[in-house]
Amino acid sequence: MTTLPPIMSTMPSPADAKGFGVPGASVLDTSAASTYTDINGLAALKKDPNSPQAIGAVAEQVEALFLQMMLKSMRDATAALETDSNEMGMYQDMFDKQVALSISQHADLGIGRLLKRQLEQKTAPAAAADSPRGTHAGAAAVAASPAEFVDRMMPPIRRAANALGLDPRGLLAQAALETGWGQRMPRNADGSPSFNMFGIKAGGEWQGARATADSMEVSNGVAKLSRTAFRAYGSIEESVNDFVNLLKNSPRYRDAVAAGADAQAYIDGIGRSGYATDPDYANKLTEILHGDTLKAALGVRVAAL
Repeated sequence: MTTLPPIMSTMPSPADAKGFGVPGASVLDTSAASTYTDINGLAALKKDPNSPQAIGAVAEQVEALFLQMMLKSMRDATAALETDSNEMGMYQDMFDKQVALSISQHADLGIGRLLKRQLEQKTAPAAAADSPRGTHAGAAAVAASPAEFVDRMMPPIRRAANALGLDPRGLLAQAALETGWGQRMPRNADGSPSFNMFGIKAGGEWQGARATADSMEVSNGVAKLSRTAFRAYGSIEESVNDFVNLLKNSPRYRDAVAAGADAQAYIDGIGRSGYATDPDYANKLTEILHGDTLKAALGVRVAAL
């Protein structure tokens, strides 16, 4: 006969609370999330949602929900044979929820473990800098901050803006949106960055290298995830030059290029052109263009623009 784990978990030792005994290490405290009746128990997870502690706690909570459904189904199956009062049913429901949470934290049913593995994979790029294979998981990031992104992008962006007769801030905002300020972009098969700074897809006419990645596309008002081939380049400069050629040679972007020194007019034109399937694309670009992040990253460079 299997013995159920205790309903209430034990408090961590001082060594555990300081990072598994490592002096100076700070670990997210998720102990409050072990009690079903603590409505604020999950608030601490929002402080560092990508930490291993938070990921583990979230996986346990999801597994607990599954167990709660199982226990509720078992109760419902025998409800017709029982004559308990409504009050007793309420207490049983509370007890079942706490038991489910306790089991998920002390027993391995596999559900939480699988979910934790998936969540860790999704957050891996942010933590890959310390990996010995950093050229794979972490190489897709070309900048560590918006300021560094602007430093790397400004020279080719300024040349592109001069060639097109545009305000460079419109192009900079677009590159920031497409790459998350240089933090994400399609990767080559070897894990290296594609340097696709503007999210240009690789259609049948593209004869160069390709990088495949998942992308969110909107069709008939419905967003769906699809596997998409993107153009891959050898450098940021190659990417920016190809983007200039795309804007120059495609009639659909004529209005955007005609905006001249008006960065907002360029963004509005790009939005109307259908450059992206996202119907909110222009609004997102506008938020970046007029946002504090871009202003702070540009700093004293504004005068030079």
